[in-house]
Amino acid sequence: MKKFKIVTLTLLLAYSVFAQESAQSEVSLALPKVSYIDSLKATFINHSTSNCIDQRWLEELSNDDLYEEMFSDINEVDIDSVVDYELSTDLLKSRLKKLNAKTPFVIDYNPALENVIKSYLKNRKASFERLMAISEYYFPMFEEHLSKYDVPLEIKYLAIVESALNPKARSRVGATGLWQFMYPTGKQFNLEVTSYVDERYDPLQATEAACQYLSSLYQIFGDWSLVLASYNAGPGNVSKAIRRSGGSQNYWNIRRNLPRETANYVPAFLATLYIYEFQKEHGLQPKKAPVTYFETDTIKVRKQLSFQQVSDLLDISVEEIKFLNPIYKLDIIPYNEDKPRFLRLPKNKLGLFVSNEDKIYAYVDYIDAKKEQPSYASSTRSESSSSSSSNSSVQYHKIRRGESLGLIADKYKVSISSLRSWNHIRGNNIQAGKTLKIYSSAKTSSSSSSKTSNSGTYTVKSGDSLYSISKKFPGVSADDLKKWNDISGNNIRPGMKLKVKG
Repeated sequence: MKKFKIVTLTLLLAYSVFAQESAQSEVSLALPKVSYIDSLKATFINHSTSNCIDQRWLEELSNDDLYEEMFSDINEVDIDSVVDYELSTDLLKSRLKKLNAKTPFVIDYNPALENVIKSYLKNRKASFERLMAISEYYFPMFEEHLSKYDVPLEIKYLAIVESALNPKARSRVGATGLWQFMYPTGKQFNLEVTSYVDERYDPLQATEAACQYLSSLYQIFGDWSLVLASYNAGPGNVSKAIRRSGGSQNYWNIRRNLPRETANYVPAFLATLYIYEFQKEHGLQPKKAPVTYFETDTIKVRKQLSFQQVSDLLDISVEEIKFLNPIYKLDIIPYNEDKPRFLRLPKNKLGLFVSNEDKIYAYVDYIDAKKEQPSYASSTRSESSSSSSSNSSVQYHKIRRGESLGLIADKYKVSISSLRSWNHIRGNNIQAGKTLKIYSSAKTSSSSSSKTSNSGTYTVKSGDSLYSISKKFPGVSADDLKKWNDISGNNIRPGMKLKVKG
């Protein structure tokens, strides 16, 4: 008996365990719910051509500490104080002479320049190795624009002095971007600043503007060292320094009459140029840039896009999109048909975007449609009190190729603002094949019905039914219309002429 109980208990336990395992198995086999965006992305055509920017490299490209170091050196270091560093003055002079021979800059030996070079080599060697890696990302693009304007290619080092190659750099006085444009100077060279965008942050547009500005300054001074000084302090301050120095045109001779920052600015540029040109001689070992600016590209947007939408659709981090598109202040790419806007992406993600552009914009429309919409009842009432009454009727118009809102509004004798309001349209963009709602008042309908009743016929409009037509004519039923016009069912179409009298 005891054996029977033990066997029975064992069987019950085994069955219980089996049942639990079966239940777990059933749960694990349940299919997960697939979101709209996941199902959409599953249909994407994918073209892979290059890697995205590595997260650690992205952080390095967006550095802040290098900018703070450069700003501190230019504004606070006394470059007339002797620096103890193992570099003989004679060797430095010979190297500066070689450098002077192959650049349009006048590079003469000066004790202040020697102090800056030694200070950088002593205190900023690791920083320059980092900057040299970052410069591989930007310099090819800088050189392309500089050569276009016949500006010396060495000017590329100016962006290091200005911003330490940080595209989001912003000084305490509001100078912004790689080339540190102030707002008035940016506007002078067509860099737009709005609530959505600040083109001073855009590497391409800011570089183009910097080349134009530097070229114009060279037309004034005819000396690249004075051009650098005026880029920092403004041409007015440089002109004053020249007058106070008795008309001297040599930077080192007017330096004492320049603002402190500018007095250190040109030596910082020349020292940077020297360290880059003689990096091997001083044992600098920069890392290689894993990606360059030319491994990204742009596409013109056709609808307003948020960085989050792009991130969700293309599986690219918002941080990377922000870095590549620093021009957009609110993480939104606005759409305006009068002012094209562009999205910059790594080339593999750009290929993915281009190959699936229609699907991407369909998703954006889907997201917009889910947003809560404002009520348009009050605006409709203000357009026409009769159309807001319960007696108003609706027609539907299918947009044909070449039609505009104005043309459609004229056709139906309504205002363009009413068309926009009824159909939730912003601006004037409409798409062929879409259908518009058009409301007409009961007053208009009754007047038209009286005209038709005099002739005894009625022309069917889009959206009409036999029932709605019968209501326009007192004493007439839908069955009457069927009988008088030999109609079966509700088979009518726009343009048909119906008898409305027996």
